[in-house]
Amino acid sequence: MRVYLSCMAVAVILASCTPKPQAVESAPDWAYPMKPAATAPEPVDTALHHVPDSAAAFHKAELKSLASAPDWHPDEHPAMPEVVVHGSGNGAGACAYCHLPNGAGRPENAPLAGLPKAYIIAQVRAFGDASRTSSVHRAPADNMAKVAKAAQPGDDEAAAAYFAALTPRSFVRVVETDTVPKTEPAAWILRLSAGAGTEPIGNRIIEVPDDFARFELRDSRTAYTAYVPAGSIARGRALVAGKAGKVGCVSCHGTDLTGTGDIPGIAGRFPTYIIRQLYDFKSGARADIASAAMKPVADRLSAGDRIDIAAYLATLRPASGA
Repeated sequence: MRVYLSCMAVAVILASCTPKPQAVESAPDWAYPMKPAATAPEPVDTALHHVPDSAAAFHKAELKSLASAPDWHPDEHPAMPEVVVHGSGNGAGACAYCHLPNGAGRPENAPLAGLPKAYIIAQVRAFGDASRTSSVHRAPADNMAKVAKAAQPGDDEAAAAYFAALTPRSFVRVVETDTVPKTEPAAWILRLSAGAGTEPIGNRIIEVPDDFARFELRDSRTAYTAYVPAGSIARGRALVAGKAGKVGCVSCHGTDLTGTGDIPGIAGRFPTYIIRQLYDFKSGARADIASAAMKPVADRLSAGDRIDIAAYLATLRPASGA
């Protein structure tokens, strides 16, 4: 018996058999806070500013110059190479302006202290050739691209050697909770909203400087609190160890997650930074050779998995005694 199907029937059958394209996952807004647009000119500030445990003093204009990294605690690190403290010129910023003289970084960028020299060089060059960028947080990534393209011969080597030799430290306190203080975006991070109360944390990590004024002064010892969902640390510990069957970070990043060879450590890093990197691996924003091994790992992770992993990693020490 012959069966004749109409064109419409054939189309319906084929449509049911053809895999439907998966929807692209949206980047989490809370991990990519944008700098709000200026609504009024800033008042002129001619005062000398200070931070705790430092004899240094800077004017606000000095603290806003990308070409000169404010050094509040010069006794906590060796002498900085010229590119680290003043940049390569051509309008590109100094490495330590964003990543700080002690290499501790801030939530909107990467801590560099103790990372392998070869890895740092590879990432600078990836920003330069656009094989590493950001899905959403474009301003910090675009600034890194500008820095990479302005680099003079030997600059990346000098900067990488300096940061690789530093001892990494974490300034983040992780708190599991069901409710968090309300926050607002400010200068690529979140800050506490004055007198705004609390709200459910939901499926988020809320990371804020404990003292926003100190953060704005670019104090390299600024402390942070990362609020994470209840139970996320234990779930993240299982994921990182490979017990959940999706990922086993220890196989590449080492049993203590402080790195092996040219593979960077991931212990004690800012949790929102980890979230953005896992999302950028998945979205393809990070597509350099060093990132190739992370793409299939990131593809297997749900949004909740990423939160759990980042929460757990932030509780770890980045190096022995740090």
